[in-house]
Amino acid sequence: MNSLKKILLGEQGLVVIFAAAFVIVSLFVPNFLTERNMLGLLQSVVTIGIVACTMMFCLASRDFDLSVGSIVAFSGMIAVMVSNATGSIPVGLLAALLCGAVVGFVNGIVIARFRINALITTLATMQIVRGLALIASDGRAVGINDPDFYQLALSRFLTVPTPIWIMLILFILFGFVLNRTVFGKNTLAIGGNPEASRLAGVNVVNMRVWIFALQGLVCGIAGILLASRITSGQPNAATGLELSVISACVLGGVSLAGGRAAMSGVIVGVLIMGIAENVMNLLNIQAFYQYVVRGLILLIAVLLDNLRSSAAGRRG
Repeated sequence: MNSLKKILLGEQGLVVIFAAAFVIVSLFVPNFLTERNMLGLLQSVVTIGIVACTMMFCLASRDFDLSVGSIVAFSGMIAVMVSNATGSIPVGLLAALLCGAVVGFVNGIVIARFRINALITTLATMQIVRGLALIASDGRAVGINDPDFYQLALSRFLTVPTPIWIMLILFILFGFVLNRTVFGKNTLAIGGNPEASRLAGVNVVNMRVWIFALQGLVCGIAGILLASRITSGQPNAATGLELSVISACVLGGVSLAGGRAAMSGVIVGVLIMGIAENVMNLLNIQAFYQYVVRGLILLIAVLLDNLRSSAAGRRG
């Protein structure tokens, strides 16, 4: 019994649960395994998957960011509005990435340098940035003037939509950063013990600022792709994204207490979130029930994190 519990709470346990769920869903849900549905499933998790890449670093360093949904919406708005105003899509994309990075940088400065609680800071930023998106658009969706903007989401490579390739590239990139670079090792060290990391020579304040700036930049990428996919800049887009992203990360074994993260786990967590929503859509379950399921997934994710932390504490 104890060995089974260890397997289920470990990284391999998540893979076992995912594989079992995938097989069950494939057998009992019609049309689940079709190529069209598989590509649709991956398309549906692009925003969550991209943002989870850097939320993993935030959580692993004992921080978290509740403003990601607002940054995604605001970045998408900026990309569309600047592209329309200048007649240049590249300028619009650069403006969106810059805005995302600036918001993330401000979050990092306030949290790390002024030592304001991350919950309060990012909750405030979430409201401020969402408000700016609504003010800039007068509360309405902003249409795209140049049809080439749509190609960011509609273009394909080897029959697979470009946004999915971008998500996969970011998974690989940030997996490498976490496991093979000093930046990744310092992130985990800070999450494990910030004071010991500082005494070991790690600039904890600068690291935290850079993590949040990186989070904002990646939200900019997600915002651009989302705006292209929904064919407009929507000030109310990505509402509740932060909870889905945190759920995916924690399901994937990223510790809310910091110091533990694995990209492979985050990928599985993202796919679990996607499959749950995809199955409900295939079974024509009303959207109201989907809120309940997402809430339950978040609750289960936190419970699993608590069990993993307790098991790690007993081993220690």
